[in-house]
Amino acid sequence: MKYVNIESVEPGQYLGKTIFSSNGAILLSEGVQLTVYMINTLRRIGVTMLYIKDPSLADVVIEDVVSEETKRAVMQQMGETMASIRSGKDFSTKTVSVTIDHLLSDVMSNKEVLVQLTDIRTKDNAMYVHALNVCMMSVLMGINQGLNQLQLKELAIGALLHDVGKIELITDDSLGDMKRHHTWRGFEVLKSKRELSLLSAHVAFQHHEQPDGQGIPRGLDADQIHLYAKIVAVANLYDNLLFDVSVGRGMLPHEATELMMAMSGTKLDHDVLINFLKIVSIYPTGSSVRLSTKETGVVVGQHRGLPSRPIVRVVKQDVDGVLEVKEIDLAKHTTVFIDTVLM
Repeated sequence: MKYVNIESVEPGQYLGKTIFSSNGAILLSEGVQLTVYMINTLRRIGVTMLYIKDPSLADVVIEDVVSEETKRAVMQQMGETMASIRSGKDFSTKTVSVTIDHLLSDVMSNKEVLVQLTDIRTKDNAMYVHALNVCMMSVLMGINQGLNQLQLKELAIGALLHDVGKIELITDDSLGDMKRHHTWRGFEVLKSKRELSLLSAHVAFQHHEQPDGQGIPRGLDADQIHLYAKIVAVANLYDNLLFDVSVGRGMLPHEATELMMAMSGTKLDHDVLINFLKIVSIYPTGSSVRLSTKETGVVVGQHRGLPSRPIVRVVKQDVDGVLEVKEIDLAKHTTVFIDTVLM
């Protein structure tokens, strides 16, 4: 499969990964042959990137930390939870807990797989995909931080629901700016659920705080911010940098990680950031790249611990029209670098 910009997709190509709606229902299934109407519809609903099947990359497997079944369940649960909050009704903490258990099981089974945030987003499902990604990355970082199973579940629930305050309606105009912020409102929603850990509620409260004391809503210093919130802050920022297109296209993974490294110790916790860099794929499998050798190819493999040194497959045609295929492992070819990601 190849990960491409929708503007380069042509009718007749085959979809490489299923596209889901906000409630987990399938919009387009993997393997469907794309038509002009389908491509235009995907553009209209906000899809910018997607996977396309490519015969020359048929053997390339895109590894996921979380299964498609679990993703559907999480998105469905998020839809139901947000709908309940939006309408002023109670939401089921029991079903949230069961959904988190399935997600934790998937992550623990695939904890050596590097994170690639390449699930196809639409305007409809973006909030839920964001919550899923932040939760998944937070759990992986929590594992690297040495958290136990109970702590991982507290972290996961807080991460999945870190933005519930964006749904809560403000009806009291007398509230000050701090209590009108979504972090405060999210904290109030979650702390009212006695079945949930208060630490999960503090994730919603503190995930916009910063080690330099310049965060919101309370301007806490580094030692006042809970570890869970420090973890979620990193995951939340990374996902936002990749997919917030309000000021143009989102950043590419290597651009986002470079920016985040510059925030180490000030906007982001240094130790958490180091653990984050161990779990993320800077050049996702399926991405087209140009190497420092001027050759172009597709990323087909990863090395955990060496996120900037993937395996790249280069396909060239010789003078006789015969295709020459070679793979360049950048972990071994230390003088070759990725020069550009081709969109």
